[in-house]
Parts: sequence; C-alpha cells; structure tokens
Amino acid sequence: MIRIHVVQPGDTLWRISRRYGVPIESLIQLNRPPYPNRLTPGQALIVQTPPPVTPPPPPPQRYVVQPGDTLWAISRRFGVNIDAMVRLNHLTNPNLIYPGQVLLIPSPVPPATPVPPETPPYPARVNAYLVIQGESDRATLQGTNAALTFVSMFTYSFQIDGTLVNAYDRPALETARAMTLQPILTLANYNLTANMFDSELAHAALTEPEAQDRLVSQLLDQLARKQYSGLNVDFEYVRPEDREPYNAFMRRLDQLVHSRGLLLTSALAPKVSAIQVGTLYEAHDYPVHGQVDDYVVLMTYEWGWVGGPPMAIAPLDQVRRVLDYAVTAIPRQKILMGVPIYARDWQIPWQEGTLAEDLTVQEAVRRAIDQGAQIQFDPVAQSPFYRYTTRSGQQHEVWLEDARSLAAKFETVREYGLGGVSFWTLPADFPQVWPLTADRFIVQGQERNATASPEPKA
Repeated sequence: MIRIHVVQPGDTLWRISRRYGVPIESLIQLNRPPYPNRLTPGQALIVQTPPPVTPPPPPPQRYVVQPGDTLWAISRRFGVNIDAMVRLNHLTNPNLIYPGQVLLIPSPVPPATPVPPETPPYPARVNAYLVIQGESDRATLQGTNAALTFVSMFTYSFQIDGTLVNAYDRPALETARAMTLQPILTLANYNLTANMFDSELAHAALTEPEAQDRLVSQLLDQLARKQYSGLNVDFEYVRPEDREPYNAFMRRLDQLVHSRGLLLTSALAPKVSAIQVGTLYEAHDYPVHGQVDDYVVLMTYEWGWVGGPPMAIAPLDQVRRVLDYAVTAIPRQKILMGVPIYARDWQIPWQEGTLAEDLTVQEAVRRAIDQGAQIQFDPVAQSPFYRYTTRSGQQHEVWLEDARSLAAKFETVREYGLGGVSFWTLPADFPQVWPLTADRFIVQGQERNATASPEPKA
C-alpha cells in the first residue's frame, strides 16, 4: 500500500523512514528527491508501507493440577476455551485429570485490532502520450514500469495535400511491444515547421477529398506495416465550420480502422457544454466521438497555460465541470481523463504577453528547495503551488502536480466511473507517477497484443 507523506518542518528522510518503518533506500527509490538531504515543507513523498503482520501468539503456560481441580474450573480461571485445552493436551477423557498432572494452558486469543478497510484498486485503462524522440524513447518507456495500457506516439503529421509525415517511432514501437503495451499512432494537424496546431491543415484534410483520400490511404498503410494497435486523432483548433466535416472524417475512420481490427481514439478539448464557443471547442462533437471511438481522451488540463495568468494547470473543480457534461454525451467507460504531469513558473504580477516557463515536476521541487519556498496546497484546485522572490526582486508563482493532486484525480476517475486516465506527456521527470498509478489502478488491457481485435464498443 502506498501512503502519501507531506513534509513538515524538521522532517528528514531518516525521520520519515523511522515513522513508517521503511528503509531510507525505499523512500529514495520511489521519490528520487532532488536533494535527499534537503526537504522543504509541503513537499509530498510517497511511502510503500508493508502489510500489517499479525504477531504470533505467546507460548502456552504450564499449570500443575491441584486437588479438587476440574478441567472446566481451570478453563474459567484462565479464561480459555475448554475444547482448546483438550486439543492442546491430547486428553482422551476431559473428566479425568489428577493432582500433579501438568497441563498446558493455551494463551487467550487477543481481540483483533480493527484495520480500516482499504479501497481496492480501480480497474482502468492508462494511456500516455509519448513525444517521439528516437532512441531515448526506450529508456522513457522502460521508466514507466509498465503501468500503462496504451502509449500514443506523438506525432504523425501531414502536409496540406494530405501527404503523411512519418515519425521515427521504431525504438518506441519495439520497446512497447516488449513491455506488452499497446502502441497507438497519433495523427495531429500539427505544423512541424511552425511548432503549433494548424487550422489550415485540418481544413484541408477534412474538406479536400483528394487530400483526405491520400492521407487516409497512407495512414492505413502505416498502421498495418508497423503493426500499431490503433489510431488516435488529435485535431485541435479546428474551424467551427469544419465541425460536420470532422464528424464525417471520424465516421469514415470508424469503418476503416475497426474493419482492420484496430482501436480508434481521439483527443477532445475540455468542454463544459455542447454549445461552448471558441475555436478550440466548437468542432469537437462529444456525442459523435463517443459513438465512433473506442476511447475518448479528454484534455482536462491547460487552464494554467503558458500564455495566461498563473493558476493550477488542471484544477480539479474545473475538471469536474467538464466531466459533468462529458458523461452525458460519452459512455463513461470510454472516457480517459487527461492528467498533466508537468509544472509551470510564472513571473508575478503577471502581465499580458509574458510567457510562463515550462518545468518538469522534479525541476519545480528542486527550485522550491533552492529558493527556500514552502509548497502550499490549494484545497479547491487540489493542486500544489508556491511563490518565491529572486535576488533581483522578481516575484514568481509556480504550479505543479504532486502525489496528492494525482491521488485526487485518480479518485475522481473512480467516482465518475470512467474508463481510465491519459497522461500528457512523456518523457516525464516525475517518478511518483508510476508507483502511484500501479497502486491505485488495476491497469487493464496489457493482455492484448498488437494485432488483437478491439473490444466491443459500448
């Protein structure tokens, strides 16, 4: 069982290890703290506690029978069961004992110490997007300790005429198969030159028949040749007027992908209603994707985005608003709730046009320790944050994720009865993610191989 310890003033790894009865080496292995000899108040650590051990009963007492004794009277005197005395002493006639006879008196069974019931792990499918980087992808995937069902390779893009732009995914594919993970090809309208999602690319693929035919043909070829388990469509900032063409595109993929025994998934913006306006939202039709997809990834993050004011990246109160709508439009077991595994640092007071600095979670914790900052926890957002001031006098505010915020999100998946979670993004310098995922979830779907038929759609 994994417990979460929030560092208090004066805590050291040695003191924490003594408190929970675990080796310091276990704490270091699970958390890989940036500074093992320096902690900061508010830092969250996970602790793998051993299961409770029932101590053996004490040895039986020896009693010499006195004149006038009966077995019944002796059992009452010591508060033990008479049948237990008969068995322990191998008495053939319980009514026949004699003075001077030595009897063994069983130790009374102590009352059981009540143990609070543990919530059993929740069966869930776990996806993570892997930003393809080549040979280093092997170590990245191995570092997840197989606490995944799917790994979605980000990304395959395409040109305006529909020509697919391949990615160097061989190391990741080989590693995924060796770990029995299901590799998913991600197709995105991502302009690799501009390093951004491109509405024009999506428009061409959705509305130009020749471009779409070329894209679909090359896509199906890649899925077959590389033995992917399925396809993830991540079209973002699609023009509102392209909503129906996008729906038609997904229905076409539904027929073609499923006829080949592969999974179809898509990534959708975090909407709170069917009529939510904005380029990010309007073309994402929850009911249609919920109908044709095997799983839908809800991108429930980026409230605290790089170009906006400082706030939690995935505040749980806002995530719940999205889920409240999503479960009315998409079957619950098809929903994979998005979970960010990164951090951001904003200069404050924030000014329009300034950009936050992206950090890994470990970098954010290290910075808190270096700056002497105490990590706080927002009870509404269920997210940690801290503030610090540089030597030049510049103030900063950092929002990150930690074991507490992850546990709260995982419990939300259970509460809503969802299909699982989807992490954005690998590689992630956040060692607590994988042991906590394995502790809170029974990770589903690893028994499938790369060419297995998909499960029936709900």
